Amino acid sequence: MIDQAVELIRKSSYSIALTGAGISTPSGIPDFRSHESGLWNNADAMQVASLSGFRYNPLGFYTWIRPFADLIKNALPNPAHFALATLEDLGMLQAVITQNIDMLHVDAGNRNVYEVHGHLRQMTCINCFKEYDSEPILKKFFENKEIEVPRCPACGGALKPNVILFGEQLPMQVFIKAQQAVRHADLVLVAGSSLEVHPVADFPVQVRRQGGRVIIVNNERTVQDDIANVVIRGDVAEILPAIVDKLASE
Repeated sequence: MIDQAVELIRKSSYSIALTGAGISTPSGIPDFRSHESGLWNNADAMQVASLSGFRYNPLGFYTWIRPFADLIKNALPNPAHFALATLEDLGMLQAVITQNIDMLHVDAGNRNVYEVHGHLRQMTCINCFKEYDSEPILKKFFENKEIEVPRCPACGGALKPNVILFGEQLPMQVFIKAQQAVRHADLVLVAGSSLEVHPVADFPVQVRRQGGRVIIVNNERTVQDDIANVVIRGDVAEILPAIVDKLASE
């Protein structure tokens, strides 16, 4: 299967990667959508992780998200992230489309990254819409033992991280660029995504319909395995470096 994936990537003229939570679990970040992560235990998603819920009770959001955000703060890219960065350096990967908010693709060295579910680099006031760099604000947030809602220095409104909550539109400019990459792609490498979250989950189907190839690397079966040209079951932190090592040695 690895040799088949290598052959498809080598023959591709415009390859993209689509990544989900599974590429970051080797970095210690759990899939926050799964009940095993603990984030959904005793929590109503629409109350704590929706835009309307945030506006009504921002403290509830920050209380819920703090353990997950703390994991992201301390996480480092793993071999799967570095493999995709190397693939881009080799000229064999034109873009990374990620559903993750952890920014690890950028940290690993990928330059053309579309974070379609947002990121934690900036925060925006929900009242006056002023935007701020997150680092000093979150540093203070984590230093405080008692959880407090970060407030806008200009108007005192609650600051929301630039991540996409339920009921919120995707960042349109980023999503349009991701769509453009998909339209150009003749191969998509899916890594660590269950392909259950739309509209991003439609991308591999689109690539297949326009005559492209689909490679899926995931620990578990996905709903799109049947349309893939190559399916590899295993740890992305092992499989992706193995693929890239073969490509780099040729």
